[in-house]
Amino acid sequence: MLEAGIKGRQEVMVEEGNCASAVGSGLLKVFATPAMIALMEKTAWMSVAPELGEGEGTVGTLLNVTHDAPTPIGMKVWCESTLEEVDGRRLVFSVEAFDEKGRIGGGRHERFIVGNEKFQAKADRKNAAE
Repeated sequence: MLEAGIKGRQEVMVEEGNCASAVGSGLLKVFATPAMIALMEKTAWMSVAPELGEGEGTVGTLLNVTHDAPTPIGMKVWCESTLEEVDGRRLVFSVEAFDEKGRIGGGRHERFIVGNEKFQAKADRKNAAE
């Protein structure tokens, strides 16, 4: 059963592939904001995945985060999440990202619990609706 207080932690190394210059969010060789956001989403969904029912998953629906400091290639980045609120199928997380020198960003992230097959089928119907 999902209850507020569930914590998560994931980490990555900053490398060419997750830099702004590689993902199209800028020209610099620093950890990209889209990569930070992906890490935040991964940390949140993985933290609650063991508590979900058979065939259930979560999808991200809202992010309100800041990216406050650059991180160069070769440095480790990690995210910590805390499930702050459970409102039916809606989950609200606080997320913070850090590098080896300190906090680099943070904010709030919302996810919804979905039935994986039903959700995928709904998305796939968009291809068939011509």
